[in-house]
Amino acid sequence: MNTQQLQRDWFNDIVQQNAALASAVDLPWLTQTREQAMHAISRIALPERKQETWRYSDFGKLYQHAYHYQHSAHETPAGSTVEDWIYDDSASHRLVFVNGHFAPDISDIHALPDQVIIGSLRTLLSSEPEKVSAWLALFDGDTTDVFNELNRAFINDGLVIHVPENAVVDKPIEVVYLNVADQQNLLCQPRSLVILEANSHARLVERYIGRGTSSYFLNGVTGISLAANARLQHDRLQHEIRTAHHLSRIMLRQAAASEYRGINIATGAAWSRTDINSCFDGPHALCELDGLYTVGEQQYNDFHIDIRHNLPHCRSRENFKGIVYGNGRAVFDGRILVEKDAQKTDAQLTNRNLLLSQNGEVDTKPQLEIHADDVKCSHGTTVGKLDPAQLFYLRSRGIDARQARKMICLGFAEQVLAQFEDDAVHDFVHERIARLMDQQVALL
Repeated sequence: MNTQQLQRDWFNDIVQQNAALASAVDLPWLTQTREQAMHAISRIALPERKQETWRYSDFGKLYQHAYHYQHSAHETPAGSTVEDWIYDDSASHRLVFVNGHFAPDISDIHALPDQVIIGSLRTLLSSEPEKVSAWLALFDGDTTDVFNELNRAFINDGLVIHVPENAVVDKPIEVVYLNVADQQNLLCQPRSLVILEANSHARLVERYIGRGTSSYFLNGVTGISLAANARLQHDRLQHEIRTAHHLSRIMLRQAAASEYRGINIATGAAWSRTDINSCFDGPHALCELDGLYTVGEQQYNDFHIDIRHNLPHCRSRENFKGIVYGNGRAVFDGRILVEKDAQKTDAQLTNRNLLLSQNGEVDTKPQLEIHADDVKCSHGTTVGKLDPAQLFYLRSRGIDARQARKMICLGFAEQVLAQFEDDAVHDFVHERIARLMDQQVALL
């Protein structure tokens, strides 16, 4: 049996074994959506190295496991199983999803401005299904690969944020995705929606963490829609356990003069891939993306960025950095497409990597595809080792070799961490990166 057939069987087995659980929320249009997705899984092209999008991806370990979808959170772990919160209890709106399902008993949503919705997709499917249907339709066709169809086949729960026109969410929204795989390998598939209407503003901090000895596969999809002049600060922190496989996609649509600023930190999981697809629906919009990934022993981390400039006077800036140690492998694939009518585009794309070992690997591919003639665009990439001159400078001032290496690594990372607008998030991430670098430079 060839590899493609083995992969096809893997997807079909997941659908067959878990299909009965997909009907937790029974709505005619949702049932039709699920059935269409299940049918697509059986015929859509599977990821393979010959496809440029999946050229560097290795799914070997993922396909070794059978994953089981969990109908609900079941027994919610005690709050102590969650790592330290970023914010004090009263300083944020806090939501926790356990194995992809909302856990209200360890969540804490305070009084919200009028008509603001922050909560669970499953709850809203029961109370206001028409809204959910309309919001899901905003992203139809944005992502059509087999993993997106697998997520659609089991739409059940996830984060929902809706901020009406001219509203401002007064506190950060801290969302924790806690995945607990103790007895069997789990399939976790949150489907999330973030909808900001005109002139609204919100700050969202998402964290992905895990616990347990079994493997789990998080296959998450998030659709983000920003209306005219809306602003979203979106911080995503992935520090999952080493038995985790993490695949997440962001589908971003921006209307005129909207602003999206996203910071992505990835330090965990055995296998991790993040896809960010952005499309401008109006002129004078801004999309800024920063990212930091650390990849070590038996780890693979992959960022795919696709920014489509299809309208004039829009700006985008993407700056991603990686620190690779041990036999870790990092992939960065960034693409900026400037279409014919996207005059006055301003776009920048950079990827820089620090390689701390001989056995680490970095595959980086920044791309510019320009069809307009009045634009300002640039792209670049670097892969390098610790600078001997910097090490010598620090050592000559009495700093020992281990501390000097750590300082250089933290300085490299800080150029991304400095983009955090919130000091609490900055300090939370900085502490974890410092702890990780302290462990790794001791091995150099």
